[in-house]
Amino acid sequence: MNYRQALEYIHSQKRFGPKPGLERIQKLLSLLGNPQDRLRFVHVAGTNGKGSTTVMTASVLQEAGYKTGVFISPYVLDFRERMQVDREMISEADLTQLVERVRPLVEQMRAGGEIVAEFELVTALAMCYFEQQRCDIVCLEVGIGGRFDSTNVIAPPLAAVITAISLDHTQMLGDTVEQIAVEKAGIIKRNTDVVCYAKQDPGALAVLMQHCAETGSRLILPSAGSVEIKSLTAFGSDFAYGGEEYHIRLAGEHQVYNALSAIETIRVLQNKGFAVREEQLKNGLANAKFPARFEVLHERPMIILDGAHNPDGAKALAAALHSLGKVRIAAVVGMLAEKAVDTLLSEIGPLCTRMIAVDIDNPRALGRDALCTEASAYCADCRSASDYIEAIRLAAEAVGEDGIVIICGSLYLAADIREIALAYKN
Repeated sequence: MNYRQALEYIHSQKRFGPKPGLERIQKLLSLLGNPQDRLRFVHVAGTNGKGSTTVMTASVLQEAGYKTGVFISPYVLDFRERMQVDREMISEADLTQLVERVRPLVEQMRAGGEIVAEFELVTALAMCYFEQQRCDIVCLEVGIGGRFDSTNVIAPPLAAVITAISLDHTQMLGDTVEQIAVEKAGIIKRNTDVVCYAKQDPGALAVLMQHCAETGSRLILPSAGSVEIKSLTAFGSDFAYGGEEYHIRLAGEHQVYNALSAIETIRVLQNKGFAVREEQLKNGLANAKFPARFEVLHERPMIILDGAHNPDGAKALAAALHSLGKVRIAAVVGMLAEKAVDTLLSEIGPLCTRMIAVDIDNPRALGRDALCTEASAYCADCRSASDYIEAIRLAAEAVGEDGIVIICGSLYLAADIREIALAYKN
């Protein structure tokens, strides 16, 4: 088996199992010797900010000298982003070897009528890899939900982190924030230290507080009111919190509050014996980076790539754009049909001089002409483009060298357009 065949095997599995539950991942990991039982975890769930919080926390731990695994979902550019150790993606050879090891057990289960879903397989591969690499700690991001997510197979983590909860994946998780919070709270096990996003939705926070009370867990809620934001730019933010000053490269006010979750998570780990100095905490936060999170790809015009695709993500993106001051903005947008199309367009459209709708290479995508029609309700100059180079050119033409081109709407779009945007020539 080569790397291409290994990826093809992974992606050939069904996207979801026949029914929600942890039985399949538990059995697969049992057949593999339960590698997860020999690892320590920070478990991160939520709707928005999971990846950023995971990466910031891991960056601090690595800065402090701990061999740190990172499991993120979804990836943006390369499948191997899902499994990293000390910022290095799993090698093609290691992933291929692991698929060769796990595949016979997946097929054994299939023969017995138990169908392993793709994310369950990926989770099992990651657990094997992190054990193989002898990680000191793993920052583990939930895929979807929490309660029945395959990452929830782990024993109580050193810390559970719940980032901002809002509406997304409503067909699976429920159509209210409170229902979704119940699913996210499923990662809270007995006697767990739980760090919560500082500006959590009140309904979601009530659910999390109740779940912590029922499980004897401690809820840690950073004080949003004690944060002093000193600067917000496209290249990061400076803020003061708890008597210390910090800089982060991830842009947008929402990332400041994600950083608070990372800081409080590190405090929990310090109380459990992890030696992290304040200088290491600051350096780790400052060094953390994540593709497609208000990522500046080009400076004149400023081309920014953001994966915002749900209501709260759209609001955070709009707020980040507002923080840059009065500047001409054009957007290149592509979206999946099931996402909150109108919400994103209504947040971003009024800020834009021009919007360009594009297709995404995904069977669930909303066609560019339909997207353009919807966008015209919020922006006077809406166009569709048949290729990404033309879309970026049309957007750049509308704003000039001093303006901003924002590319948003889907992580699928981000994956396909990022290299093209990086190579853009005026």
